[in-house]
Amino acid sequence: MLEWRAVAEAFNYFNYYTEIEEHFWRKRGAHMLVSPLDWAIVETWQKAGIPLEAVLQGIDSAFEAYARSRRSAAGRPLKSLAYCVDAVLEAAEQQAEAAAGKGPEAGAAGASGRVRAAEPFSREELRHYFEHNAGKLEQAANAQAALTGEFPTRCRETAQKLREWMPSLKPMSHGDLKVAATEVAAGVAPERLDLEEMERRLAVLEEKLSAALTAAADEETLLAIRREMDRALAPYRRKMTAAQLAQLERQYTQKRLFEKYGVPRLSLFYLIS
Repeated sequence: MLEWRAVAEAFNYFNYYTEIEEHFWRKRGAHMLVSPLDWAIVETWQKAGIPLEAVLQGIDSAFEAYARSRRSAAGRPLKSLAYCVDAVLEAAEQQAEAAAGKGPEAGAAGASGRVRAAEPFSREELRHYFEHNAGKLEQAANAQAALTGEFPTRCRETAQKLREWMPSLKPMSHGDLKVAATEVAAGVAPERLDLEEMERRLAVLEEKLSAALTAAADEETLLAIRREMDRALAPYRRKMTAAQLAQLERQYTQKRLFEKYGVPRLSLFYLIS
């Protein structure tokens, strides 16, 4: 399988979901509620590093193919992004092949003379996001204190970790802003937040939460989620590979468990969604 992340640097990760959602709505011609299945599909594309441009191109191709189908002729609209999975992967393959041999473009001020793009979030926005999630985690720990296993403890530990990061996100003082302005005037890029590293750390915390919650959830809850997921995926299973289905099932189950037990998503992907 191609290493998607090698060709994913061109899209704005933090607008990924919104762009896909709005494009799908435009193609369908009507707004509709976002289903858990569609959310999980977008999340698997994002985690695989599939470029936004490839996703939009794949959605266009899928709609063109659907317009020629019997279901379209019968007046049945395309309802789910699941129909677009193959077309999106094909578009991503084509982009990866086209990108082969191209050198990386410089993305910061320096020898290239290009100026870095502004950070997508302010430090204050990140502080508020972390504080909100820490509070939600503590609420979840208290509400689910009776669950067996390490889940309540994991929630509290994660909340503490988020709060430990917050001092590094304090807004710049007047003196800091003056220094930054001087650096910019001198052609030196001011210190920036390493959002990629932050996202990696958040992903690790979220994976540990998910494992603890899956182990603690009762059997009937997991069975109910499985039945719901099987019904949602039934029309599309033949169009997906075993690997695609396995990843989608993991994302779907995690989303539903987090919703049921009041656990917030930690990824910066959810800061703007």
